[in-house]
Amino acid sequence: MSSEVTDAGVATGGGPTTVETPPARRRGGGRGAELRVALWFLLPALLLLGALVVYPIVATVVRSLFDRSGDGFVGLDNYADALGSQRTRHALRNNVIWVVVAPIVVATIGLVFAVLTERVRWATAFKLIVFMPMAISFLAAGVIFRLVYEEAPERGVANAVLTSVTDVVRGGGEYSGIRARDDAELQPIRHGFRSAGEYAPGDVARLALIGIPPDQLPDDATEAATPGPVDGALTGTVWLDFARGGGGEAGVVDEGERGLPGIEVEALRDGEVVATAETGDDGAFELEVDGPVELRLAGNAFREPFRGLSWLGPSLVTPSIIGAYVWIWAGFAMVVIGAGLAAIPRDALEAARVDGATEWQVFRRVTVPLLAPVLLVVVVTLMINVLKVFDLVLVIPPGSTQYDANVLALEMWRVSFGGGRDQGLGSALGVILFLLVIPAMAFNIRRFRSENR
Repeated sequence: MSSEVTDAGVATGGGPTTVETPPARRRGGGRGAELRVALWFLLPALLLLGALVVYPIVATVVRSLFDRSGDGFVGLDNYADALGSQRTRHALRNNVIWVVVAPIVVATIGLVFAVLTERVRWATAFKLIVFMPMAISFLAAGVIFRLVYEEAPERGVANAVLTSVTDVVRGGGEYSGIRARDDAELQPIRHGFRSAGEYAPGDVARLALIGIPPDQLPDDATEAATPGPVDGALTGTVWLDFARGGGGEAGVVDEGERGLPGIEVEALRDGEVVATAETGDDGAFELEVDGPVELRLAGNAFREPFRGLSWLGPSLVTPSIIGAYVWIWAGFAMVVIGAGLAAIPRDALEAARVDGATEWQVFRRVTVPLLAPVLLVVVVTLMINVLKVFDLVLVIPPGSTQYDANVLALEMWRVSFGGGRDQGLGSALGVILFLLVIPAMAFNIRRFRSENR
């Protein structure tokens, strides 16, 4: 008698009844069991993720809905106060500058460095030098650049370099730093001096200056001499009213005092120059005038040397901090872009060169388009990073320009812990910062998923 096998796996008919165990049951419950095992392995990571990420986010959102003390529910008032604050709006504006400027500059410099490292023999040493700042904390980098940006050229590296270059091109005048006595006949003006009163033909003008050592005078400066009066002309002398060893009378040419040669003396009437003369080696001059005039000592002789830029002043503090950020992160961009550059098919580059393309055309039309995905990774990553920049903005600017350099992360810390002690408002700022970061993070996640497909 033949036997039949049912869908359940049971043999019917004349033979003995046998039951086959389904494969899913043999594996201990199928996909459900596998999922339970996977969850047990994932549980420690999920607990850690919840404790370090999910819970702080939820707690910050909840705290932002309460007042300073944390007892009174205020709803969205903290968000209204944050967005209505002038400090917050200024911080948001600076964050926009950071997001627009810093990632693009870092990616551009990283691209240039990555291309150069393929063409230099000492590429390893070059990469090491460029990447080394990544090993320095933001706090330490801030201290370094606070010194770099010191305004005094003898202390600040940036201004020391600038002043060294400008001194070669255009140094200061021979008498830079010289000044007039408080009771002298001269008054300081921009790039020179002007007489306090008028002089007529036949007068002798005694124009005394002080403030520089005698050994800094030109080599051709001789002992000062006071010329006598001349009919129809105005005479006078310009000299350094200082005698070695002290002594002498202020405003009088004493023995041993030296004249100031090469100074342009102008006679002014109604603001217009009517006569000019140049002082001789003894500081004497003579002007042909036909009436009362004022005297002006002008020209490049009194031009102050370039003392550098105020890097940490209100107008340059944010670009200066971005410069420090670029110094730190250029190595990161170089390494990532260099990895992408190594993966570019060399056949495409060689084909472009064979077709007659120049190196610049190969770089612009072949290399950069093929590197576009890598460049996008670098830019988006840096955009997320600069939205959270804090350490450099806290350390580099002095207190007088802290407001001008303020960013949202620093404002959140200042409101919560740096004196404001309003953790409700600070939490609201934290939530706003989190919301600004989400679009860039979502873009990165979507791009990663599309690449994996």
